[in-house]
Amino acid sequence: MLKPLISRSLPPALLALLLAACQPDMPAEVRSGLVYCSEGSPESFNPQLVTSGTTIDATSRQLFDRLLDINPDTGEFRPALATHWEIREDGLSYTFYLRPGVQFHQTDYFSPSRPLTSADVRFSFERIMLTEHPFHAVSGGDYPYFQTVDWANRVVRIATPTDEQVVFYLRQRDSSFLSNLATDFAVIHSAEYAQQLVEQNQRQRLDTHPIGTGPFKFREYRKDVFIRYYRHGSYWGEPSQLEQLVIDIEPNNAKRMARLLTHECDIIAYPRMAELELISKRDDVRVQQQTSMNVGFWAFNTSKEPFNNSKVRRALSMAINRDAILQAVYFNQAEAATSLLPPTSWGHNPTLLPVPYNPEAARSLLAEAGYPYGFNMTIWAMPIQRLYNPNATRMAEMMQADLARIGVRASIVTLEWNAFRRQLRQGEHDSVLLGWNADNTDPDNFFRPLVSCNGVDSGTNRALWCDPAFDALIAQALLTDNQTIRRSYYWAAQQYLAEHLPLLPLAHAKRFQAVNHRVEGVGINPYGGIDLSTAFKRPDKDTP
Repeated sequence: MLKPLISRSLPPALLALLLAACQPDMPAEVRSGLVYCSEGSPESFNPQLVTSGTTIDATSRQLFDRLLDINPDTGEFRPALATHWEIREDGLSYTFYLRPGVQFHQTDYFSPSRPLTSADVRFSFERIMLTEHPFHAVSGGDYPYFQTVDWANRVVRIATPTDEQVVFYLRQRDSSFLSNLATDFAVIHSAEYAQQLVEQNQRQRLDTHPIGTGPFKFREYRKDVFIRYYRHGSYWGEPSQLEQLVIDIEPNNAKRMARLLTHECDIIAYPRMAELELISKRDDVRVQQQTSMNVGFWAFNTSKEPFNNSKVRRALSMAINRDAILQAVYFNQAEAATSLLPPTSWGHNPTLLPVPYNPEAARSLLAEAGYPYGFNMTIWAMPIQRLYNPNATRMAEMMQADLARIGVRASIVTLEWNAFRRQLRQGEHDSVLLGWNADNTDPDNFFRPLVSCNGVDSGTNRALWCDPAFDALIAQALLTDNQTIRRSYYWAAQQYLAEHLPLLPLAHAKRFQAVNHRVEGVGINPYGGIDLSTAFKRPDKDTP
């Protein structure tokens, strides 16, 4: 049951869109499958190359598998492509035993001659860690998640003693290693397909025309229009009941909602909070919700003045009326954040208090920092809706008004999503509203990507904040498997972040998705992207 939401009438534009027909570019034959309406186009069809949730949702669990997965109900590891694994007592080697007979996709551009072997696992990860690897520099040579966890330095080598065995040798103990292998980024590619592409001089197709072992196989992509997948009939797990899966790409929130209500979409990603009350009252739609491991935050570009001054960052943080944001942007379907780690994480520090809303103190602190008359700045707002920030533009507008009260003149920047991310990577922003959704249960999944020195280099640390003292804290936490000791380091790390404020944690939001009443077998994974392989549609009794 949804908590009561703020009641508001629908704008005329949305009412008109609810009657709108599907875009003319959509081919008629997709009606026979499940249609998932997404908020944006993928940056790649290789999850190793990105950290974007939009790309992960579209690709990772639809096309690929990992050595192991995380049980969404318990948070525990469970077998996937590996049936079991062994860890040496000193923690310096991990041996995985592969599931026999796992078949890769057969498509019109590749026909596999063999099932999965350890050579495929070695290929998939050596591409990331070895700069001399023939595929390392393909598609730019950036592997942002793996760069943040320092994969190339932590893994000494990968051995394949048999076709069914693969061994990872580590430089030092890493208590997050299994968690990293269970993320949506740690997918397994076909080494045989890669060799075919080398011979055809088409290496880049590995990332644009994917071959995996997942429940669906790639068929067609029209940028900014749709993606079409077909069922992988030889899938090692339970085959999907869907003949095909179509991801309909529509950045406009109102149009996505219109397509759901006219039954042109079966599932929509990230329905607007303002519309949840409306659709939850309909008989033909179900609203699903899940407490999710995520955080929305406001990151300051600490490589620029005056944001390299912690007093300025604190003053800006104290100027923001977070309670108003929780009501107007999240519709009270989120919890105020005191840390990057959500309260459901075992590493969360419950002693931390939120930065207080105090405009007068903020103005005094600005003057103390040398800015009595304020300054000009930009707030970059995501152009798409994500669970950790359902309306970044609205949030930026509210912040703009808050900052004006302390003499700071903020302008709002928003761009097309891929251009937005590209210019962020170049450090052109003063500040940005973003967030993170956890890929596993380990606290390290928040810290190293978002606020480590490696995160600066990989482009996931949007605050561009590099502090060796902080990195030392989170590095120590990886050297032991004792959760109590690890927790003590993570508590200290969170306290350190609260004192320096390279970014301001804002909220931990619930995740919602809206589903046609005929769709069953699909839920929300609190630890990663959506898995549509278990979805199916009940027959419509009104259909002749």
